[in-house]
Amino acid sequence: MSDNTASPTATDPQTAIDSQSDRRRDDLDDRIFAHSAGDDQDGVPFVGAGPGNPRLLTVAGKELLEAADLVVHAGSLVNSDLLDAYCGHADLVNSVGKDLEELVPLMRDAYEDGRQVVRLHSGDPAIYGAALEQMDALEHEGVPTYIVPGVTSAFAASATMRTQLTLNEVSNHVAFTRPQGKTLSEDEDHISEFISMGDVTTCIYLGTHAVRDTMDRLLADGHDPETPVAVIYHASWPDEDVLIGSIDDIADRVEEAGYRASALVVIGDAVTGAGYERSYLYGDWANRGANSPD
Repeated sequence: MSDNTASPTATDPQTAIDSQSDRRRDDLDDRIFAHSAGDDQDGVPFVGAGPGNPRLLTVAGKELLEAADLVVHAGSLVNSDLLDAYCGHADLVNSVGKDLEELVPLMRDAYEDGRQVVRLHSGDPAIYGAALEQMDALEHEGVPTYIVPGVTSAFAASATMRTQLTLNEVSNHVAFTRPQGKTLSEDEDHISEFISMGDVTTCIYLGTHAVRDTMDRLLADGHDPETPVAVIYHASWPDEDVLIGSIDDIADRVEEAGYRASALVVIGDAVTGAGYERSYLYGDWANRGANSPD
């Protein structure tokens, strides 16, 4: 469904986004049925850099970075050790402070000049990555794009805490969310609703600065102040820090540590991993046919 007719100057990104969105309503992209995640594809890959540790970059991401001529990366959100390890040979462009009007022609022109271009996002592009708007703008300019998944910070945080985000009889669901603020209205903030469900592990992205406000709202809504909360700063980075507390006291711990950004907040009993039941997978259910007659 990509429009392969490139214009000499970049179309207004919003016009391009609207056009691609209209196309998506009418018809699915044929590439959905031709390619799977991890396939070699034509175009500019939007690569998830993972949570921070260079070893948590996928094999596909590593191969693409090592072959790249130009890497447009998400600034300090991507560990400089990863850039040093895999991108030392490439031209690096920090996307922070650049809008679509600048980034789209930059990537388009490099691609049309025959250069291998990689757009490197932190974590996984599908989680608060603002990737699709860039992809739509490039596609409208005739530049094919695709996504290469990465390890999101919630998974690195879970590994660090040596627990699971889902646990039998403790947490049947996981919510990826963010708190109200400049880009999310009060009506769009559902954190309290997730906590009310009882069996949800709530992972709050982009909310380090709002931990105090978030916890105050949860207390005002009548939630148990002893509900476990973890704040994982720079999950998997060399300076990673893990703060464990509760709805009642975690804000004090975060403020004492001085963190205002770059941390993931996890709320729910899965934080400690206490109280879970043995999985059916490796219990009687798994052996239900072992002693039964044909």
